Amino acid sequence: MAITNRWTIRMKTQVNIMSKYQRTDGRDADGIRPMEAKVGVIPQADGSAMFKIGNTIAYAAVYGPRELYPRFLQNPETGILRCNYNMMPFSGAGDRVRPGANRRSKEISMVTENALRPVIDLHDCPNAVVDVFIELPQTDAGSRCAGITAAAMALADAGIAMRDMVSAIAVGRIGDGSYVDLSYEEEALEDYPVADIPMAFVNRTGEVTLLQMDGEVQTEGIMDALAKGREACKRIHALQTQALKNKFQGDTQ
Repeated sequence: MAITNRWTIRMKTQVNIMSKYQRTDGRDADGIRPMEAKVGVIPQADGSAMFKIGNTIAYAAVYGPRELYPRFLQNPETGILRCNYNMMPFSGAGDRVRPGANRRSKEISMVTENALRPVIDLHDCPNAVVDVFIELPQTDAGSRCAGITAAAMALADAGIAMRDMVSAIAVGRIGDGSYVDLSYEEEALEDYPVADIPMAFVNRTGEVTLLQMDGEVQTEGIMDALAKGREACKRIHALQTQALKNKFQGDTQ
């Protein structure tokens, strides 16, 4: 019985420690790393944008609509969206990234397309393609969300018909709490169980266009993370909107 009591006390102490995790950079649970957004950063592209969150930087360039080749890929009823995500070889905090396509980049390219496609209307561009190239010269967690956020701005900059803007953020579960925008250091914590949940939202409707998870989370934890992510994306959307206004208001002056 004495052994059982000591084990119970030890387990309760561990849970209490986990629930009181303090972020090493001083942010509160809802805090986002410093952000910066610009559009029109690549003159040769039809539309382009840069989004920086913490030490993660994503550039997106849009080309099109343009005729799709080979022709057997064409859709006579609508245009198609293609996204290409790429981390530069020395962009990460860990090992060198092998250049060229790999399983991870292909997966993130696919989820980026899926996150953006619900807001894009290419029915006026049959047999055409809109290509989005996302390059990350520097990363420190949250790279797929930064890429989606930059790509949405670049599509708007290119004049692609969109019913709304998509914003993306990752929310982590550390112990029993939800923490917005984990850094690489937080993702790699060893003293706490960590789960990372990338998500993307349509601003006006709150529709979820991306929801992934790396780790184990209870249902109530997912709902809490979604609520925090939705509020965080409202702040990101305001920055995206302001970046577009800054460019186009400057063009009309």
